[in-house]
Amino acid sequence: MTALMRESTKQHRTSLDAQVGNDPAGIAPEPTPLDPLHSSGDYALDLIQRQIRRLGKLQAEVLADHDPEPLHQLRVSLRRLRTALSQFGPALVLPESVTDRRIAAVARRTGLCRDLDVLQLRLQQQLLPRLPGDEQQALKGTMKRLVRDRSQAFDTLKEALHSSRYLKLLARLNKWQQRPRFTPLGQLPLAAWLYDWQAPFTAALFLHAGWTVEDPAAEALHDLRKRIKAARYALEHLEAWCEPALKSFIEELRQAQAHLGELHDLQILSHTLGGSESPLQSPPLPVLRSELEGQQATNWQRWRELARRLQQDSHRHAIHRHLLAIGAAD
Repeated sequence: MTALMRESTKQHRTSLDAQVGNDPAGIAPEPTPLDPLHSSGDYALDLIQRQIRRLGKLQAEVLADHDPEPLHQLRVSLRRLRTALSQFGPALVLPESVTDRRIAAVARRTGLCRDLDVLQLRLQQQLLPRLPGDEQQALKGTMKRLVRDRSQAFDTLKEALHSSRYLKLLARLNKWQQRPRFTPLGQLPLAAWLYDWQAPFTAALFLHAGWTVEDPAAEALHDLRKRIKAARYALEHLEAWCEPALKSFIEELRQAQAHLGELHDLQILSHTLGGSESPLQSPPLPVLRSELEGQQATNWQRWRELARRLQQDSHRHAIHRHLLAIGAAD
């Protein structure tokens, strides 16, 4: 790559860093389009560097544990890093020790802690204020159990973030970034390969069984949520080249992910409250049960309406056409 192209890429990264710094939700902003002559490898390098920097900035805040939001942002960055490495893997020559499995192992440690944070917040802020005094009193034992479980989960998370495997993974990625290596495909201009870089994540998305299941607790819905999330991240990586219709589709995927996430969180909460120490059954808590059932019904209805709209023939065919046209005007 020429010195001029490298300088342009450097300026592009500086602009993105400024945008990410103003992004408290951890959602990647829309990137400025690169020159069509820039390679797929350079663009992937840019995406990876952004997430590595975010992980470094967030680690101290997560370990301080003053606010649950940095942990959420850390999880998002780990997911986006995994997506970038997977999406642009054919363009990159990475160290053998940099694998999706190792990143996923750390991500799983963050998952339990985050799930418990969500459960505590939902109970404290959404459910407890709506319950009568006797039901609030009956839930005190459950709240203490959640605090204890969360403390244990956080200890496990700290071990993962301090582990030599995780630190070596970040160190090797940082070293690779200093002298990145690309495959022959990674050295080709990005513009001509825009469709191909997203195709594995959107192809057959609508064939997933989760779109048509009738049980809000079906495991297929959780798997579909992960598929939707991966497709959304992959498209967001190329959002600068997406027409307005595709940007609207990305927003629809975000909404679908949110509805399915709510259903999943409610399922976890119901399972937690329905264990051997179940306050839902002994003593009976009719108001709490009604609240949970009402929230599930509302989110299920929203999900089914969105799923039917996304699956309409006219909508699917339009999305397929727009996906084929990514970058066609360049």
